[in-house]
Amino acid sequence: MIPLQEFLKINNISLTYQADNSEVTALKDLSFSMEEGEFVSLVGPSGCGKSTLLSILAGMLKPTGGEVLLLGKKVEGVSPSIAYMQQDDNLLEWRTIYKNILFGLQIQKKMTEDNIRYVDRLMKSYGLAEFKDHYPSQLSGGMRQRAALIRTLAIRPRILL
Repeated sequence: MIPLQEFLKINNISLTYQADNSEVTALKDLSFSMEEGEFVSLVGPSGCGKSTLLSILAGMLKPTGGEVLLLGKKVEGVSPSIAYMQQDDNLLEWRTIYKNILFGLQIQKKMTEDNIRYVDRLMKSYGLAEFKDHYPSQLSGGMRQRAALIRTLAIRPRILL
C-alpha cells in the first residue's frame, strides 16, 4: 500500500526579525502536518506568533528557516490554492460590496459564469444579497466580515486560513 502524502506540511519553521537593537524570535522550529479536510485551530496569547505563522503559510512572509509544503511542493510566495482571511476585512471603501467580493476573482482572472453564480449563492446564504449595491461604510461590522469571508471563499481555495 502506498502511504498517503500529507496535504500540508510545516517543517521546522522559524522566523526572526530585527527590532530596534535586537533580534526577536517570533517562531522557532515549528513542525506539524495536516490532512486534506482537517480543521486545525491555533490558540495562544497575543504576540505568540499565530498571525505570523498564518502569513508564512499564505506565502506572504518568508520564514528565516524551514519550509512549507503543499502536496509535497514547497510554497514559495502567494498560492491561489491558499486563501488567508485576515482579522481586518480590508474592504475597499469605494467599491460596492458585490464588487469587493468579486475582486479576488478579477485578480486571479477567474470571472467565470460558474464562479459568479457561486458568489450569488454565497451572498444569499450569508444574508448579503440585498446589500450587494451598498458600500462598506453602509454595513455593520458583522456584515463586513461576512462580505470578506465570501470574497475569500469565492476563489474556492484548497486551504482557508
